[in-house]
Amino acid sequence: MVLPALVMFVVFGVVPLVGVLVLSFTQWDGLGAITPAGVSNWRVALQDPGLYHALWVTFEIMILSWLVQTPMSLLLGVFLAGRQRYRAFLAVLFFIPLLLSSAAIAITYKALLDPNFGLGPGLHLSLLTQDWLGKSNLAIAVIIFIVSWQFIPFHSLIYQGGVRQIPVSMYEAAAIDGAGRVRQFFSITVPQLKYTIITSSTLMVVGSLTFFDLIFVLTAGGPGDSTRVLALLMYQQGFQANQMGLASVIAVVIVVLGLLLALLLRRLGGSTTASQMEGM
Repeated sequence: MVLPALVMFVVFGVVPLVGVLVLSFTQWDGLGAITPAGVSNWRVALQDPGLYHALWVTFEIMILSWLVQTPMSLLLGVFLAGRQRYRAFLAVLFFIPLLLSSAAIAITYKALLDPNFGLGPGLHLSLLTQDWLGKSNLAIAVIIFIVSWQFIPFHSLIYQGGVRQIPVSMYEAAAIDGAGRVRQFFSITVPQLKYTIITSSTLMVVGSLTFFDLIFVLTAGGPGDSTRVLALLMYQQGFQANQMGLASVIAVVIVVLGLLLALLLRRLGGSTTASQMEGM
């Protein structure tokens, strides 16, 4: 029964990964012959300050977006876990941003934030009439806002499912002991969602390593290189500079970082027995 899934994983997961690793030791412009290059690509990549800058920007967006998404998703998930009828409608409404294309979202926000013809000038709001994508700090803030707006609904859904797995008797016992809603949230809900938080955080962290289309359409890595993340740098090296070997090095770095971060978060989660009992 497992064999079809295993074959699909090997063909579409392991084989391409091995191919990228092999390609990182070659010279290839994407069209001509592939020639061995030894470790020259790795040497060039690891000595390039642009790689470390892109790594810094990637981690900056990763950490800041996690700090925004996690509390918002947790609170919305707890809210949507209620049994009131109107909350089901809100759950559907909140989920809409996730259904939209990242490229379409980037184009829309780029138009809305235009300092000449966007939302700010149209409503005559000086606060919104700024060069949002032309200043480094503002561009980073815009990316984090849009990423959070798009993916908070997904993580809220995860937390909603986790909250509904918590026994109601725990809240009833806490209420009898005189604990209010705030105390119940911090003493029961948050501890019981430990493994849900680990799961959600893993998806956030690993997913942030692959941000490309949104940033490519929105800022193309600018202004300067202030929003150039690893995935965008990989694209620029491979499809703009025609250095597929160098791009493959960056791809391997992204995969290794993703694995290390996922293992670290799994380590923080501890035993998986309680996670399975929680229904995750």
